[in-house]
Amino acid sequence: MESEKETKNIIQAGRDKSKETRIRIISAGRAAVNELIKVAEEPILGAKGTMIVDGEDIPMNSEELSADKLKNAAATKKLSIFDAFEILKRIEEEEELLSDDPKTKEEEKTSSFGGFAEKHAKKK
Repeated sequence: MESEKETKNIIQAGRDKSKETRIRIISAGRAAVNELIKVAEEPILGAKGTMIVDGEDIPMNSEELSADKLKNAAATKKLSIFDAFEILKRIEEEEELLSDDPKTKEEEKTSSFGGFAEKHAKKK
């Protein structure tokens, strides 16, 4: 009997530690999203003939200010935006898992009726 109780306490301690770790990961994810937003908000082009690199206007001649460099900068911003949304979506999913709100779980059970075909059927 005593070992069962100890085992349950160890399992509960592990769950508590896991929850704390998830909370820390969520916090780190929010910080990452904020950094990605900063990257996305930075302008690519400055005054005529300059490109902004690390927050500074760098003069460029027409050869250096190539379409390839502009495309790379735009792709970096796009990737930052999509990564931020992906991280944010995962954060929301994890927060939902952490909240032991029985109402939310009950709503999910009642709102999902039918099988695969019913859920994925096109509505007219």
